[in-house]
Amino acid sequence: MTKSEGYIKFKCDWEKQNFWFPTDIFNYINRWRQKLFNLGFIGAYDNGVGFGNLSIRVDNTNKFIISGSATGNHRILNKTHYAKVTDYDLNHNYVRCTGKTKASSESLTHAAIYESSALINSVVHTHNITMWQKLINIEPTTLFAAGFGTPEIALEIKQLMNSDNIIAKKQIIVMGGHQEGIITFGKDLSEAVNILISYKNKVINQK
Repeated sequence: MTKSEGYIKFKCDWEKQNFWFPTDIFNYINRWRQKLFNLGFIGAYDNGVGFGNLSIRVDNTNKFIISGSATGNHRILNKTHYAKVTDYDLNHNYVRCTGKTKASSESLTHAAIYESSALINSVVHTHNITMWQKLINIEPTTLFAAGFGTPEIALEIKQLMNSDNIIAKKQIIVMGGHQEGIITFGKDLSEAVNILISYKNKVINQK
């Protein structure tokens, strides 16, 4: 993957306006986003291209709030840096969203995970080359042919989630066709983030 791949085009109906975003919900997701940023799980490459995002499910729907496109290079976020995904189509690489910042194509991988289980309420996507190299094909891994930013990667994740209980138990996916890409998920952001940290510590401690 080249570092410019973070901006692959996809179909997005973007309603560029504020959405209902209660302060307590914003503080919750933003606190965990800040932790991820401080740990280097969200950030930007030397060329300014941002990486990493997180999301939370909205109530009992498949809608979700996600940190917006190209926000990885911002140390501090406010409400305008988030988007609410209100509809999507995995097969057609399509997202409908509302917010002052547009949702990225990575939203479709989040959507695929939320679709797979009503018990999942939070998703984290990061880039970490060391973790990726150590965990690929050791932990649940998507096919190399399923490239980042394509319908194939979202559908591959959905298939993995629906076909193998080990995915739900380990709560991590290594993105084979997306070099550096790692996803964790859980019942809340505390669980999703701490799973990511535990896998990083496991990799660091490997001889």
